[in-house]
Amino acid sequence: MNDPPEGEPRRAAPSSKTLRTRLFIGIFLGLLVYAGMVLWADAGAIGAALADFPFILVPAAMGLSFLNYVVRFARWERYRGLLGIRMGRRTSFLIYLAGLSLTVTPGKMGEAFKSFLIRRVDGTPVHVSAPIVVAERFTDLLALLALVGIGGLATVPENAWIFWSTLGLCGVLLTVFCSERLAGLACDLLERLPLPGRVAPKLAQRARGAFESARVLLTPRELIVPTIVATFGWSLECFGFWLIANALAGGELPLLFAIYAFALSAVAGAVLILFPGGLGVTEGTLSGLLDARYRLLGVAPEAARAKAASATILIRLCTLWFAVGIGLAALALFSREQAAAEAKPPA
Repeated sequence: MNDPPEGEPRRAAPSSKTLRTRLFIGIFLGLLVYAGMVLWADAGAIGAALADFPFILVPAAMGLSFLNYVVRFARWERYRGLLGIRMGRRTSFLIYLAGLSLTVTPGKMGEAFKSFLIRRVDGTPVHVSAPIVVAERFTDLLALLALVGIGGLATVPENAWIFWSTLGLCGVLLTVFCSERLAGLACDLLERLPLPGRVAPKLAQRARGAFESARVLLTPRELIVPTIVATFGWSLECFGFWLIANALAGGELPLLFAIYAFALSAVAGAVLILFPGGLGVTEGTLSGLLDARYRLLGVAPEAARAKAASATILIRLCTLWFAVGIGLAALALFSREQAAAEAKPPA
């Protein structure tokens, strides 16, 4: 068990009320976004677009999303091993899935809730394990950029600047995380903040621990395989999106364009971290790209808008909101099993 440094208070885990509040805010914002999309595309036109849609593709897309989670769990296990966090694989998988319950938070950083669950199991301080979420999000971004490049540079070469500018941003972030000098300067500045008591030194201490963990996870050697794993995982969701969008296009939507559109919309939602789960940004980007492509395929403007909105809402149901549901189920199961284990008298 990894105990926190002596004299360092434990950060309190978010309460059930706090978690419910965050979830309800995300759901409410989601309803506003989708209501806006229905108004934009016209409810009657959406109904007409979905009249002949094969809804068997919805559970198929959900299955592909779940396979994405399973594939990326291998990366989580690798990171956990690098930081010396020991626990059973079943418990680790439940914690990994439970983090999805707070996917509808800014930059998905609500998934850092996993660090509180890890601490409950083996006592690892939150600031030690939290960089796993940063490394996950960073390699996810690299993976999605790879998919943008694969699909976009072939189908929409005029938008190549998006790929290269975002890749440059990734390089800057990697330099900050991996540079001991820059990390030391940031921690020194944090320690000098005019905060009451010993708050600033404690924050600086935790930041140093977090940077140390991040440097372990984000070395060049540890970037390649996790990024490849993430690329394969996200490609499964891209394929699920293509199944839905292609069915609405009468079988004429190119797979490479679907990969590009889905990955680019996910990148847009990830870069603009103030929007929980990319709500609004991801939907707007995806529906806009689809609308334009459907029109190029000869679909009438009103029908193209309705088909684009329909495909976007369906794929977000199969990815974002499916993830939240899986996360809540995993969190409930973890809480029950952990409570039962804690109730047992020590041997």
